[in-house]
Amino acid sequence: MEDVSTHSGGACSNTVPKASPVKHVYTASFISDKGLFPRRIPNQNIVHRLQHRETHGSKPGTQFHVARKFYTNVFPNFTVVNVEKPPCFLRKFSPHGRFFIAFSSDQTSIEIYEFQGSGAAESILNNVQGECTINGADQKSLDIRSSLFDRFFKRRHIVNVASSGEHLNRECSLFTCDGRYVIVGSAMYIPEEPHPYFFDMYRNNESVSPNPRSPLEDYSLHLVDMAAGRLCDTRSFKCDKIFLSHNQGLYLYKDTLAVLSVQQQTIHIFQVTPGGSFVDVRSIGRFCYEDDELVLSAAFPQQGRTTSRNSQRPFSEATINSLKHRLLVYLYSKAEQEGTPLAMRKFFQYFDQFKMLRMWKMQLLDENHVLIKYASEDVVTLRIPDPNSQPSFFVVYNMISTEVIAVFENTSEQLLDLFEDFCDLFRNATLHCDAQFTCSASSNIHARQIQQRFKQTIINAKFGGFTEAIKRLLAQLPISAQSYSSSPYLDLSLFSYDDKWVSVMERPKACGDHPIRFYARDSGLLKFKIYAGVMGRNAPPTARRLVAFTFHPTEPFAISVQRTNAEYVVNFHVRHCPSS
Repeated sequence: MEDVSTHSGGACSNTVPKASPVKHVYTASFISDKGLFPRRIPNQNIVHRLQHRETHGSKPGTQFHVARKFYTNVFPNFTVVNVEKPPCFLRKFSPHGRFFIAFSSDQTSIEIYEFQGSGAAESILNNVQGECTINGADQKSLDIRSSLFDRFFKRRHIVNVASSGEHLNRECSLFTCDGRYVIVGSAMYIPEEPHPYFFDMYRNNESVSPNPRSPLEDYSLHLVDMAAGRLCDTRSFKCDKIFLSHNQGLYLYKDTLAVLSVQQQTIHIFQVTPGGSFVDVRSIGRFCYEDDELVLSAAFPQQGRTTSRNSQRPFSEATINSLKHRLLVYLYSKAEQEGTPLAMRKFFQYFDQFKMLRMWKMQLLDENHVLIKYASEDVVTLRIPDPNSQPSFFVVYNMISTEVIAVFENTSEQLLDLFEDFCDLFRNATLHCDAQFTCSASSNIHARQIQQRFKQTIINAKFGGFTEAIKRLLAQLPISAQSYSSSPYLDLSLFSYDDKWVSVMERPKACGDHPIRFYARDSGLLKFKIYAGVMGRNAPPTARRLVAFTFHPTEPFAISVQRTNAEYVVNFHVRHCPSS
Protein backbone atom coordinates (compact mmCIF):
# COMPACT_ATOMS: atom_id res chain seq x y z
CA MET A 1 0.00 0.00 0.00
CA GLU A 2 1.34 3.40 -0.97
CA ASP A 3 2.14 6.10 1.61
CA VAL A 4 -0.60 8.70 2.05
CA SER A 5 1.88 11.58 2.04
CA THR A 6 2.75 10.96 -1.59
CA HIS A 7 -0.81 11.85 -2.55
CA SER A 8 -1.77 14.49 -0.03
CA GLY A 9 -0.81 17.50 -2.12
CA GLY A 10 -0.64 19.50 1.11
CA ALA A 11 3.15 19.83 1.41
CA CYS A 12 5.01 22.19 -0.89
CA SER A 13 8.53 21.94 -2.22
CA ASN A 14 10.70 23.73 -4.70
CA THR A 15 10.77 20.74 -7.04
CA VAL A 16 7.82 19.55 -9.08
CA PRO A 17 6.67 16.13 -7.85
CA LYS A 18 6.56 13.32 -10.34
CA ALA A 19 3.25 11.79 -11.19
CA SER A 20 2.90 8.52 -9.40
CA PRO A 21 1.23 5.46 -10.92
CA VAL A 22 -2.52 5.20 -10.60
CA LYS A 23 -2.80 3.73 -7.16
CA HIS A 24 -5.23 4.20 -4.35
CA VAL A 25 -5.04 4.35 -0.60
CA TYR A 26 -7.37 2.17 1.41
CA THR A 27 -8.69 3.34 4.74
CA ALA A 28 -11.89 3.81 6.73
CA SER A 29 -13.36 0.34 6.24
CA PHE A 30 -17.09 0.01 5.75
CA ILE A 31 -19.49 -2.91 5.95
CA SER A 32 -21.54 -4.21 3.02
CA ASP A 33 -23.58 -7.33 2.36
CA LYS A 34 -20.47 -9.16 1.19
CA GLY A 35 -18.38 -8.36 4.23
CA LEU A 36 -15.87 -5.75 5.36
CA PHE A 37 -14.28 -3.71 2.59
CA PRO A 38 -11.82 -0.83 2.82
CA ARG A 39 -12.81 2.55 1.45
CA ARG A 40 -10.92 3.58 -1.68
CA ILE A 41 -9.40 7.04 -1.58
CA PRO A 42 -8.71 8.66 -4.97
CA ASN A 43 -5.18 9.72 -5.82
CA GLN A 44 -4.46 13.10 -4.17
CA ASN A 45 -1.28 13.98 -6.09
CA ILE A 46 -1.83 17.25 -7.95
CA VAL A 47 0.38 16.28 -10.91
CA HIS A 48 -1.55 13.07 -11.35
CA ARG A 49 -4.79 15.03 -11.23
CA LEU A 50 -3.57 17.48 -13.86
CA GLN A 51 -2.51 14.65 -16.17
CA HIS A 52 -5.80 12.88 -15.60
CA ARG A 53 -7.71 16.04 -16.54
CA GLU A 54 -5.68 16.33 -19.74
CA THR A 55 -6.13 12.74 -20.82
CA HIS A 56 -9.66 12.01 -19.61
CA GLY A 57 -12.60 14.03 -20.81
CA SER A 58 -15.21 15.13 -18.30
CA LYS A 59 -18.92 14.68 -18.66
CA PRO A 60 -20.76 17.51 -20.44
CA GLY A 61 -21.50 20.37 -18.09
CA THR A 62 -19.13 19.18 -15.34
CA GLN A 63 -15.87 20.82 -16.47
CA PHE A 64 -16.22 23.60 -13.89
CA HIS A 65 -16.78 21.10 -11.09
CA VAL A 66 -13.77 19.03 -12.20
CA ALA A 67 -11.56 22.13 -12.14
CA ARG A 68 -12.97 23.18 -8.77
CA LYS A 69 -11.71 19.93 -7.17
CA PHE A 70 -8.17 21.28 -7.40
CA TYR A 71 -8.95 23.53 -4.44
CA THR A 72 -8.43 20.42 -2.29
CA ASN A 73 -4.76 20.61 -3.34
CA VAL A 74 -4.23 24.37 -3.00
CA PHE A 75 -5.53 25.85 0.24
CA PRO A 76 -4.67 28.41 2.97
CA ASN A 77 -2.45 26.16 5.09
CA PHE A 78 -0.65 28.85 7.13
CA THR A 79 -1.89 31.38 9.71
CA VAL A 80 -0.16 34.61 10.66
CA VAL A 81 -1.44 35.68 14.07
CA ASN A 82 -2.08 39.27 15.15
CA VAL A 83 -1.31 41.06 11.88
CA GLU A 84 -0.81 44.81 12.15
CA LYS A 85 -3.28 46.73 9.99
CA PRO A 86 -3.96 50.40 9.27
CA PRO A 87 -6.39 52.20 11.61
CA CYS A 88 -9.53 51.08 9.80
CA PHE A 89 -12.37 48.55 9.92
CA LEU A 90 -11.89 45.71 7.44
CA ARG A 91 -15.03 44.89 5.48
CA LYS A 92 -15.10 42.69 2.37
CA PHE A 93 -13.72 41.66 -1.03
CA SER A 94 -15.41 42.69 -4.24
CA PRO A 95 -17.21 39.85 -6.12
CA HIS A 96 -14.23 39.12 -8.38
CA GLY A 97 -11.69 39.57 -5.61
CA ARG A 98 -9.74 42.44 -7.13
CA PHE A 99 -10.66 45.09 -4.57
CA PHE A 100 -10.98 45.04 -0.81
CA ILE A 101 -12.82 47.80 1.02
CA ALA A 102 -12.42 49.05 4.57
CA PHE A 103 -14.01 51.87 6.56
CA SER A 104 -11.87 54.60 8.08
CA SER A 105 -11.55 54.75 11.86
CA ASP A 106 -13.84 57.80 12.02
CA GLN A 107 -16.38 56.00 9.77
CA THR A 108 -16.62 58.83 7.25
CA SER A 109 -14.47 57.45 4.41
CA ILE A 110 -13.99 54.29 2.39
CA GLU A 111 -10.49 52.94 1.91
CA ILE A 112 -10.14 50.92 -1.31
CA TYR A 113 -7.30 48.40 -1.52
CA GLU A 114 -6.16 46.30 -4.45
CA PHE A 115 -5.45 42.65 -3.64
CA GLN A 116 -1.96 41.59 -4.76
CA GLY A 117 -2.56 37.85 -4.90
CA SER A 118 -2.36 35.00 -2.43
CA GLY A 119 1.40 34.56 -3.00
CA ALA A 120 2.39 38.19 -2.51
CA ALA A 121 4.04 37.58 0.88
CA GLU A 122 5.89 34.37 0.12
CA SER A 123 9.25 36.13 0.09
CA ILE A 124 9.02 37.15 3.77
CA LEU A 125 7.56 33.78 4.80
CA ASN A 126 10.12 31.73 2.90
CA ASN A 127 11.98 30.27 5.89
CA VAL A 128 9.03 30.00 8.26
CA GLN A 129 8.02 26.47 9.19
CA GLY A 130 4.87 25.02 10.72
CA GLU A 131 1.20 25.89 10.36
CA CYS A 132 1.00 29.07 12.41
CA THR A 133 3.16 31.95 13.61
CA ILE A 134 2.81 32.18 17.37
CA ASN A 135 2.43 35.69 18.74
CA GLY A 136 6.14 35.87 19.51
CA ALA A 137 8.37 38.82 20.32
CA ASP A 138 11.35 37.86 18.15
CA GLN A 139 12.36 40.25 15.41
CA LYS A 140 11.39 37.88 12.59
CA SER A 141 7.80 37.57 13.86
CA LEU A 142 7.53 41.31 14.43
CA ASP A 143 8.73 42.05 10.89
CA ILE A 144 6.23 39.61 9.39
CA ARG A 145 3.28 40.98 11.34
CA SER A 146 4.16 44.60 10.59
CA SER A 147 4.68 44.22 6.84
CA LEU A 148 2.22 41.48 5.90
CA PHE A 149 -0.80 43.72 5.31
CA ASP A 150 1.11 45.96 2.88
CA ARG A 151 2.29 42.90 0.96
CA PHE A 152 -1.22 41.69 0.27
CA PHE A 153 -3.04 45.01 -0.08
CA LYS A 154 -2.06 48.22 -1.86
CA ARG A 155 -4.19 51.21 -1.01
CA ARG A 156 -5.51 52.86 -4.16
CA HIS A 157 -8.06 55.40 -2.96
CA ILE A 158 -9.57 57.02 0.11
CA VAL A 159 -13.04 58.31 -0.72
CA ASN A 160 -14.77 60.68 1.69
CA VAL A 161 -18.48 59.87 1.48
CA ALA A 162 -20.20 60.72 4.77
CA SER A 163 -20.71 64.36 5.65
CA SER A 164 -22.83 66.59 7.88
CA GLY A 165 -22.21 64.45 10.95
CA GLU A 166 -23.25 61.11 9.41
CA HIS A 167 -21.26 57.95 10.05
CA LEU A 168 -20.91 54.94 7.78
CA ASN A 169 -22.42 51.68 8.92
CA ARG A 170 -19.54 49.18 9.08
CA GLU A 171 -21.85 46.24 8.30
CA CYS A 172 -23.47 47.70 5.19
CA SER A 173 -22.03 47.28 1.69
CA LEU A 174 -23.39 46.05 -1.64
CA PHE A 175 -21.30 45.39 -4.74
CA THR A 176 -22.57 45.57 -8.29
CA CYS A 177 -22.19 42.43 -10.40
CA ASP A 178 -19.39 43.91 -12.53
CA GLY A 179 -17.33 44.63 -9.40
CA ARG A 180 -16.94 48.30 -10.26
CA TYR A 181 -19.28 50.01 -7.81
CA VAL A 182 -20.03 49.57 -4.13
CA ILE A 183 -23.05 50.94 -2.29
CA VAL A 184 -22.57 51.95 1.35
CA GLY A 185 -24.91 53.55 3.86
CA SER A 186 -24.48 56.23 6.49
CA ALA A 187 -26.75 57.48 9.25
CA MET A 188 -27.02 60.22 11.87
CA TYR A 189 -29.34 60.44 14.87
CA ILE A 190 -31.87 63.24 14.73
CA PRO A 191 -31.27 65.72 17.56
CA GLU A 192 -34.07 66.35 20.01
CA GLU A 193 -33.80 70.08 19.42
CA PRO A 194 -35.10 71.24 17.07
CA HIS A 195 -37.64 68.43 17.04
CA PRO A 196 -38.64 67.25 13.54
CA TYR A 197 -42.01 68.32 12.22
CA PHE A 198 -44.91 65.94 12.78
CA PHE A 199 -45.70 65.47 9.09
CA ASP A 200 -42.02 64.81 8.33
CA MET A 201 -42.21 61.84 10.68
CA TYR A 202 -45.65 60.65 9.53
CA ARG A 203 -45.89 61.00 5.76
CA ASN A 204 -48.76 58.56 5.23
CA ASN A 205 -51.37 56.71 7.24
CA GLU A 206 -49.16 53.60 7.47
CA SER A 207 -46.24 55.34 9.20
CA VAL A 208 -45.19 53.72 12.48
CA SER A 209 -44.55 55.41 15.81
CA PRO A 210 -40.86 55.68 16.75
CA ASN A 211 -39.61 54.76 20.23
CA PRO A 212 -36.24 54.75 22.07
CA ARG A 213 -35.51 51.20 20.85
CA SER A 214 -36.08 52.30 17.25
CA PRO A 215 -35.15 56.00 17.00
CA LEU A 216 -35.41 57.98 13.80
CA GLU A 217 -32.30 58.91 11.84
CA ASP A 218 -31.19 60.68 8.69
CA TYR A 219 -29.83 58.18 6.15
CA SER A 220 -27.79 58.40 2.97
CA LEU A 221 -26.86 55.76 0.41
CA HIS A 222 -23.64 56.39 -1.51
CA LEU A 223 -22.53 54.89 -4.82
CA VAL A 224 -18.73 54.71 -5.06
CA ASP A 225 -16.65 53.86 -8.13
CA MET A 226 -13.88 51.64 -6.73
CA ALA A 227 -11.72 51.74 -9.88
CA ALA A 228 -11.72 55.53 -10.17
CA GLY A 229 -11.97 56.21 -6.43
CA ARG A 230 -14.79 58.74 -6.58
CA LEU A 231 -18.24 59.25 -5.12
CA CYS A 232 -20.71 59.01 -8.00
CA ASP A 233 -24.15 59.54 -6.49
CA THR A 234 -26.02 59.85 -3.19
CA ARG A 235 -29.63 59.39 -2.13
CA SER A 236 -30.85 60.81 1.19
CA PHE A 237 -33.73 59.68 3.39
CA LYS A 238 -34.55 62.22 6.08
CA CYS A 239 -36.32 61.44 9.34
CA ASP A 240 -36.61 57.74 8.56
CA LYS A 241 -35.84 54.24 9.81
CA ILE A 242 -33.85 51.90 7.55
CA PHE A 243 -32.08 48.83 8.89
CA LEU A 244 -28.58 49.16 7.40
CA SER A 245 -26.79 46.51 9.48
CA HIS A 246 -26.09 43.34 7.49
CA ASN A 247 -27.91 44.95 4.51
CA GLN A 248 -31.27 44.14 6.08
CA GLY A 249 -33.07 47.21 4.75
CA LEU A 250 -31.63 47.30 1.23
CA TYR A 251 -31.29 44.69 -1.49
CA LEU A 252 -29.38 44.73 -4.77
CA TYR A 253 -30.40 42.29 -7.52
CA LYS A 254 -28.18 42.87 -10.56
CA ASP A 255 -28.83 46.59 -11.27
CA THR A 256 -32.07 46.90 -9.27
CA LEU A 257 -31.77 48.38 -5.78
CA ALA A 258 -34.64 48.18 -3.29
CA VAL A 259 -34.68 50.19 -0.03
CA LEU A 260 -37.27 49.57 2.68
CA SER A 261 -38.31 52.57 4.74
CA VAL A 262 -39.76 51.02 7.89
CA GLN A 263 -40.87 54.36 9.30
CA GLN A 264 -42.74 55.44 6.16
CA GLN A 265 -43.73 51.87 5.13
CA THR A 266 -42.46 52.43 1.60
CA ILE A 267 -40.19 50.40 -0.68
CA HIS A 268 -38.07 52.65 -2.90
CA ILE A 269 -36.85 51.08 -6.16
CA PHE A 270 -33.78 52.46 -7.94
CA GLN A 271 -31.76 51.42 -10.94
CA VAL A 272 -27.96 51.54 -10.74
CA THR A 273 -26.78 52.68 -14.16
CA PRO A 274 -23.45 51.63 -15.75
CA GLY A 275 -22.44 55.28 -15.62
CA GLY A 276 -22.67 55.35 -11.84
CA SER A 277 -25.93 56.96 -10.79
CA PHE A 278 -29.18 56.11 -9.01
CA VAL A 279 -32.29 56.41 -11.16
CA ASP A 280 -35.66 56.61 -9.39
CA VAL A 281 -37.93 53.87 -10.72
CA ARG A 282 -40.89 53.69 -8.34
CA SER A 283 -41.99 53.85 -4.73
CA ILE A 284 -44.29 51.12 -3.44
CA GLY A 285 -46.52 51.78 -0.46
CA ARG A 286 -49.06 54.55 -0.59
CA PHE A 287 -49.03 54.13 -4.38
CA CYS A 288 -48.10 51.18 -6.58
CA TYR A 289 -48.00 52.67 -10.09
CA GLU A 290 -45.73 55.58 -10.99
CA ASP A 291 -48.66 57.78 -12.09
CA ASP A 292 -51.00 56.99 -9.19
CA GLU A 293 -50.28 60.29 -7.50
CA LEU A 294 -50.98 62.17 -10.73
CA VAL A 295 -54.33 60.41 -11.08
CA LEU A 296 -55.19 61.18 -7.45
CA SER A 297 -54.34 64.87 -7.80
CA ALA A 298 -56.48 65.09 -10.96
CA ALA A 299 -59.45 63.49 -9.20
CA PHE A 300 -59.03 65.51 -5.99
CA PRO A 301 -57.54 68.92 -6.83
CA GLN A 302 -57.71 69.97 -3.17
CA GLN A 303 -54.89 67.50 -2.47
CA GLY A 304 -52.49 69.90 -4.14
CA ARG A 305 -53.54 73.02 -2.24
CA THR A 306 -51.08 74.44 0.26
CA THR A 307 -53.46 76.34 2.52
CA SER A 308 -53.56 74.82 5.99
CA ARG A 309 -57.36 74.92 6.19
CA ASN A 310 -58.09 72.96 3.02
CA SER A 311 -54.99 70.79 2.63
CA GLN A 312 -55.39 67.05 3.18
CA ARG A 313 -52.25 65.44 4.57
CA PRO A 314 -51.57 61.80 3.53
CA PHE A 315 -51.33 60.90 7.22
CA SER A 316 -54.97 61.89 7.70
CA GLU A 317 -56.31 59.85 4.77
CA ALA A 318 -59.08 57.43 5.67
CA THR A 319 -58.42 55.21 2.67
CA ILE A 320 -56.20 52.14 2.72
CA ASN A 321 -52.94 52.62 0.86
CA SER A 322 -52.45 50.81 -2.44
CA LEU A 323 -50.06 48.04 -1.34
CA LYS A 324 -52.10 47.12 1.75
CA HIS A 325 -55.27 47.22 -0.36
CA ARG A 326 -53.82 44.66 -2.78
CA LEU A 327 -52.90 42.40 0.13
CA LEU A 328 -56.43 42.58 1.54
CA VAL A 329 -57.95 41.97 -1.90
CA TYR A 330 -55.83 38.85 -2.28
CA LEU A 331 -56.91 37.51 1.12
CA TYR A 332 -60.57 38.29 0.35
CA SER A 333 -60.31 36.51 -3.02
CA LYS A 334 -58.81 33.44 -1.36
CA ALA A 335 -61.61 33.35 1.20
CA GLU A 336 -64.18 33.78 -1.58
CA GLN A 337 -62.61 30.95 -3.61
CA GLU A 338 -63.14 28.56 -0.72
CA GLY A 339 -66.84 29.21 -1.08
CA THR A 340 -67.70 28.62 2.57
CA PRO A 341 -69.26 31.07 5.02
CA LEU A 342 -66.58 30.11 7.55
CA ALA A 343 -63.77 31.38 5.32
CA MET A 344 -65.50 34.73 4.84
CA ARG A 345 -66.22 35.04 8.56
CA LYS A 346 -62.54 34.33 9.30
CA PHE A 347 -61.48 37.08 6.89
CA PHE A 348 -63.77 39.67 8.45
CA GLN A 349 -62.84 38.49 11.95
CA TYR A 350 -59.15 39.19 11.37
CA PHE A 351 -59.61 42.14 9.00
CA ASP A 352 -58.42 44.70 11.54
CA GLN A 353 -55.32 42.62 12.34
CA PHE A 354 -54.50 42.37 8.63
CA LYS A 355 -55.01 46.09 8.24
CA MET A 356 -52.63 46.85 11.12
CA LEU A 357 -49.77 44.76 9.68
CA ARG A 358 -46.58 46.64 8.84
CA MET A 359 -43.65 45.88 6.55
CA TRP A 360 -40.65 44.61 8.51
CA LYS A 361 -38.17 43.17 6.01
CA MET A 362 -37.96 42.53 2.28
CA GLN A 363 -35.79 41.06 -0.46
CA LEU A 364 -35.86 41.00 -4.25
CA LEU A 365 -36.47 37.57 -5.77
CA ASP A 366 -35.74 38.91 -9.25
CA GLU A 367 -36.13 42.20 -11.13
CA ASN A 368 -39.93 42.04 -10.90
CA HIS A 369 -40.80 40.24 -7.65
CA VAL A 370 -40.21 41.23 -4.05
CA LEU A 371 -40.69 39.13 -0.92
CA ILE A 372 -42.09 41.23 1.94
CA LYS A 373 -42.33 40.17 5.56
CA TYR A 374 -45.22 41.70 7.49
CA ALA A 375 -45.63 41.76 11.26
CA SER A 376 -47.32 43.82 13.95
CA GLU A 377 -46.11 47.35 14.68
CA ASP A 378 -44.66 46.29 18.03
CA VAL A 379 -42.46 43.77 16.22
CA VAL A 380 -41.44 46.19 13.47
CA THR A 381 -40.44 48.92 15.94
CA LEU A 382 -38.49 46.44 18.12
CA ARG A 383 -40.70 46.85 21.18
CA ILE A 384 -40.85 43.05 21.58
CA PRO A 385 -37.60 41.38 22.69
CA ASP A 386 -38.11 38.12 20.71
CA PRO A 387 -39.68 39.23 17.40
CA ASN A 388 -39.18 35.95 15.53
CA SER A 389 -41.54 34.16 17.91
CA GLN A 390 -44.43 36.47 16.94
CA PRO A 391 -46.89 35.80 14.08
CA SER A 392 -45.82 37.19 10.72
CA PHE A 393 -46.74 36.89 7.04
CA PHE A 394 -44.70 36.58 3.86
CA VAL A 395 -46.07 38.32 0.77
CA VAL A 396 -44.81 37.79 -2.79
CA TYR A 397 -45.53 40.95 -4.78
CA ASN A 398 -45.13 41.63 -8.51
CA MET A 399 -43.90 45.20 -8.95
CA ILE A 400 -44.82 45.38 -12.66
CA SER A 401 -48.39 44.09 -12.53
CA THR A 402 -48.84 45.38 -8.92
CA GLU A 403 -50.39 42.06 -7.93
CA VAL A 404 -49.93 40.00 -4.80
CA ILE A 405 -48.90 36.54 -6.02
CA ALA A 406 -48.98 34.60 -2.75
CA VAL A 407 -49.30 35.01 1.01
CA PHE A 408 -47.81 32.61 3.57
CA GLU A 409 -47.83 32.52 7.34
CA ASN A 410 -44.58 32.00 9.22
CA THR A 411 -45.86 28.52 10.10
CA SER A 412 -46.47 27.53 6.47
CA GLU A 413 -45.14 24.09 5.60
CA GLN A 414 -45.59 24.92 1.91
CA LEU A 415 -43.25 27.92 2.14
CA LEU A 416 -40.69 25.84 4.03
CA ASP A 417 -40.75 23.24 1.25
CA LEU A 418 -40.22 25.99 -1.33
CA PHE A 419 -37.37 27.42 0.73
CA GLU A 420 -35.65 24.05 1.09
CA ASP A 421 -36.09 23.08 -2.57
CA PHE A 422 -35.18 26.47 -4.09
CA CYS A 423 -32.88 27.95 -1.45
CA ASP A 424 -30.43 29.28 -4.05
CA LEU A 425 -33.11 31.50 -5.55
CA PHE A 426 -33.59 33.13 -2.16
CA ARG A 427 -29.88 33.57 -1.43
CA ASN A 428 -28.78 34.90 -4.84
CA ALA A 429 -25.21 34.45 -3.62
CA THR A 430 -23.33 34.30 -6.94
CA LEU A 431 -25.26 36.39 -9.45
CA HIS A 432 -21.95 37.68 -10.85
CA CYS A 433 -20.73 34.19 -11.85
CA ASP A 434 -21.57 32.31 -15.03
CA ALA A 435 -21.21 28.98 -13.23
CA GLN A 436 -23.18 28.75 -10.01
CA PHE A 437 -21.32 26.91 -7.21
CA THR A 438 -23.86 27.07 -4.44
CA CYS A 439 -23.76 25.36 -1.08
CA SER A 440 -27.33 25.33 0.13
CA ALA A 441 -29.87 22.78 1.27
CA SER A 442 -31.41 22.70 -2.20
CA SER A 443 -28.19 21.93 -4.09
CA ASN A 444 -25.87 20.21 -1.63
CA ILE A 445 -26.63 16.96 0.16
CA HIS A 446 -24.31 17.82 3.05
CA ALA A 447 -25.93 21.24 3.61
CA ARG A 448 -29.30 19.51 3.44
CA GLN A 449 -28.20 17.08 6.11
CA ILE A 450 -27.12 19.93 8.41
CA GLN A 451 -30.47 21.66 7.99
CA GLN A 452 -32.44 18.47 8.62
CA ARG A 453 -30.37 17.83 11.74
CA PHE A 454 -31.13 21.34 12.96
CA LYS A 455 -34.83 20.83 12.25
CA GLN A 456 -34.91 17.55 14.17
CA THR A 457 -33.13 19.19 17.11
CA ILE A 458 -35.90 21.79 17.39
CA ILE A 459 -38.64 19.20 16.95
CA ASN A 460 -37.26 17.03 19.75
CA ALA A 461 -36.35 19.91 22.08
CA LYS A 462 -38.36 20.91 25.12
CA PHE A 463 -41.15 23.32 24.12
CA GLY A 464 -40.28 22.48 20.51
CA GLY A 465 -42.25 20.68 17.85
CA PHE A 466 -42.78 20.69 14.10
CA THR A 467 -44.53 24.08 14.03
CA GLU A 468 -41.76 25.66 16.10
CA ALA A 469 -39.16 24.19 13.73
CA ILE A 470 -40.95 25.76 10.76
CA LYS A 471 -40.99 29.17 12.49
CA ARG A 472 -37.30 28.94 13.33
CA LEU A 473 -36.31 28.00 9.78
CA LEU A 474 -38.55 30.58 8.10
CA ALA A 475 -37.12 33.24 10.43
CA GLN A 476 -34.18 33.31 7.99
CA LEU A 477 -36.46 34.89 5.37
CA PRO A 478 -36.10 37.37 3.82
CA ILE A 479 -32.37 36.75 3.34
CA SER A 480 -30.12 39.80 3.34
CA ALA A 481 -28.33 40.60 0.11
CA GLN A 482 -24.76 39.36 -0.40
CA SER A 483 -24.63 37.70 3.01
CA TYR A 484 -23.22 34.36 1.80
CA SER A 485 -19.62 33.64 0.84
CA SER A 486 -18.76 32.07 -2.52
CA SER A 487 -15.36 30.79 -1.37
CA PRO A 488 -14.63 27.22 -2.51
CA TYR A 489 -13.10 26.44 0.90
CA LEU A 490 -16.56 26.75 2.47
CA ASP A 491 -18.15 24.51 -0.16
CA LEU A 492 -19.43 21.45 1.70
CA SER A 493 -19.08 19.30 -1.40
CA LEU A 494 -15.30 19.88 -1.31
CA PHE A 495 -14.52 20.23 2.40
CA SER A 496 -15.97 19.01 5.67
CA TYR A 497 -15.73 21.33 8.69
CA ASP A 498 -17.62 22.17 11.86
CA ASP A 499 -20.20 24.80 10.87
CA LYS A 500 -20.45 25.85 14.53
CA TRP A 501 -17.22 27.85 14.11
CA VAL A 502 -17.38 28.93 10.45
CA SER A 503 -20.04 28.80 7.73
CA VAL A 504 -20.94 30.19 4.32
CA MET A 505 -23.11 32.84 5.98
CA GLU A 506 -20.99 35.87 6.73
CA ARG A 507 -21.91 36.46 10.34
CA PRO A 508 -19.69 36.53 13.46
CA LYS A 509 -19.31 33.15 15.12
CA ALA A 510 -18.21 32.03 18.55
CA CYS A 511 -14.45 31.63 18.76
CA GLY A 512 -13.18 28.24 19.90
CA ASP A 513 -9.99 27.36 21.73
CA HIS A 514 -8.78 25.01 19.02
CA PRO A 515 -8.07 25.50 15.31
CA ILE A 516 -10.82 24.79 12.79
CA ARG A 517 -10.02 21.65 10.81
CA PHE A 518 -10.93 21.23 7.16
CA TYR A 519 -11.12 17.70 5.74
CA ALA A 520 -11.33 16.81 2.06
CA ARG A 521 -14.77 15.44 1.28
CA ASP A 522 -13.57 12.88 -1.29
CA SER A 523 -10.84 11.34 0.88
CA GLY A 524 -11.58 12.30 4.48
CA LEU A 525 -7.97 13.46 4.88
CA LEU A 526 -7.13 16.52 6.97
CA LYS A 527 -6.14 19.25 4.51
CA PHE A 528 -5.56 22.40 6.55
CA LYS A 529 -6.36 24.21 9.78
CA ILE A 530 -7.46 27.77 10.47
CA TYR A 531 -6.28 29.38 13.70
CA ALA A 532 -8.68 32.13 14.78
CA GLY A 533 -7.64 34.64 17.43
CA VAL A 534 -4.47 34.59 19.52
CA MET A 535 -3.64 31.01 20.35
CA GLY A 536 -2.48 30.20 23.88
CA ARG A 537 -3.99 33.29 25.50
CA ASN A 538 -6.81 32.75 27.97
CA ALA A 539 -9.68 35.19 27.60
CA PRO A 540 -11.36 36.69 30.67
CA PRO A 541 -14.14 34.44 32.03
CA THR A 542 -16.84 37.03 31.33
CA ALA A 543 -15.59 37.92 27.86
CA ARG A 544 -17.61 36.92 24.82
CA ARG A 545 -15.25 36.03 22.01
CA LEU A 546 -16.58 36.41 18.48
CA VAL A 547 -14.74 35.93 15.22
CA ALA A 548 -15.73 37.12 11.74
CA PHE A 549 -14.24 35.50 8.63
CA THR A 550 -13.71 37.14 5.26
CA PHE A 551 -12.72 34.71 2.51
CA HIS A 552 -11.40 35.70 -0.88
CA PRO A 553 -13.96 34.53 -3.48
CA THR A 554 -11.47 32.44 -5.48
CA GLU A 555 -7.94 32.44 -4.02
CA PRO A 556 -6.53 30.61 -0.97
CA PHE A 557 -6.67 33.62 1.32
CA ALA A 558 -8.86 34.51 4.29
CA ILE A 559 -8.98 37.07 7.08
CA SER A 560 -10.34 36.41 10.55
CA VAL A 561 -11.05 39.21 12.99
CA GLN A 562 -11.54 38.13 16.58
CA ARG A 563 -13.25 40.50 18.98
CA THR A 564 -12.92 40.08 22.74
CA ASN A 565 -14.73 42.95 24.45
CA ALA A 566 -13.08 46.01 22.84
CA GLU A 567 -9.93 44.23 21.61
CA TYR A 568 -9.53 43.18 17.98
CA VAL A 569 -7.07 40.55 16.71
CA VAL A 570 -6.58 40.15 12.94
CA ASN A 571 -5.21 36.90 11.51
CA PHE A 572 -4.27 36.20 7.90
CA HIS A 573 -4.72 32.68 6.54
CA VAL A 574 -2.52 32.27 3.48
CA ARG A 575 -1.05 29.69 1.14
CA HIS A 576 2.56 29.05 2.18
CA CYS A 577 5.12 26.64 0.72
CA PRO A 578 8.07 26.50 3.14
CA SER A 579 11.45 25.87 1.57
CA SER A 580 13.02 22.56 2.50
